[in-house]
Amino acid sequence: MKKYLALLLSMVLALSLLTACGGGDSAESEESADKVEVGIVLPTKDESRWIQDEASFTTALENAGFTSEVKYSMGSTATELSNVEDLVERGIKVLVLCSPDANAAGAAVQKAKEAGVTVICYDRLISGTDDVDYFVTFDSYEIGKAQGQYLLEKYAGKKDVPLYLYAGNAEDENSFLLFAGAWSVLSNAVKGGQFSIQNCPAVASFAGKELDIVKNRADLEKILRTINTKWNSDEAAKLAAANLKGKKKGDVAILAPNDETARSIAATFKADKDVKSYVITGQDADLASLKAIQESRQTMTIRKDTGELADVTCNMVKKILEGGKVETTSEYDNGVKKVPAVGAGFAVVDAANLPDLISEGVFSQDEIDDAK
Repeated sequence: MKKYLALLLSMVLALSLLTACGGGDSAESEESADKVEVGIVLPTKDESRWIQDEASFTTALENAGFTSEVKYSMGSTATELSNVEDLVERGIKVLVLCSPDANAAGAAVQKAKEAGVTVICYDRLISGTDDVDYFVTFDSYEIGKAQGQYLLEKYAGKKDVPLYLYAGNAEDENSFLLFAGAWSVLSNAVKGGQFSIQNCPAVASFAGKELDIVKNRADLEKILRTINTKWNSDEAAKLAAANLKGKKKGDVAILAPNDETARSIAATFKADKDVKSYVITGQDADLASLKAIQESRQTMTIRKDTGELADVTCNMVKKILEGGKVETTSEYDNGVKKVPAVGAGFAVVDAANLPDLISEGVFSQDEIDDAK
């Protein structure tokens, strides 16, 4: 009997040890499954552009064999910080961050750097901190130049064309770069009388002069705050309606920062009986704006291949995680340091070349037709 009890106790002990070991493996497996190597924090879900970026990142990183998670800040720096803290706790090695407020992202990137995480600014340069390692961009300054050049060419040989200027968000570094790029082209045209500024007197004193992103920072901020759309269609429409009161109209030129704002600004101008025609810029090649171009409601947009930008970023991530050397092509001054950067290309799209891009399969006519 004693032998039987001893044998039974031995079996129970062995079974309990086996169960304990199995439970430990399960917990460890769950903890491991919860970890991610790459954290991506994007500014908002409310713009189709960022949804496209999420899809591009998820596919590229999965194909490269890395675990990742995408979070959205929804325009809030507090949410952004919370997102970064959560990803850091989950063991990320690389943070890809596109901030809704480039001037207020310091706390988030500091949290990442304290944990030894490599920080990549994605599409928007985070300013005022040395806690960023790389910048991947479409080069907003050059995009701004392309928008300004488009207006310049459309009104070549004209005089005193009413010019209405709009910016993205005065809290976003891209807005500074975009406007400074456009102004580098439009400045002499304003001085020479080709355009007359209607809604931004703060920039008039810079006719014939460039606005340097660093040296003229305070001036640029003052200018941007008078024409600030916050990248929001409703804000843009309200601002446009206010700008049109008592101003010169007729055939007008409009510098709009992106497609979302361009469509609402264009609708506001179109509704004004004293506006005979307009040329308006945009960027992002939203399907809704491609439809607007076909219907002559928007004039141009800038196609930025977000898939290409995500691929460039993922290649950088791969190099970092594998201990390789990251090759960069330029530098951007964020006010504290010169951040090594890699760029991606872009192209102007308007009614002249959109049919070719559709026939080449870059865009689908069915998708454009279904766009809202």
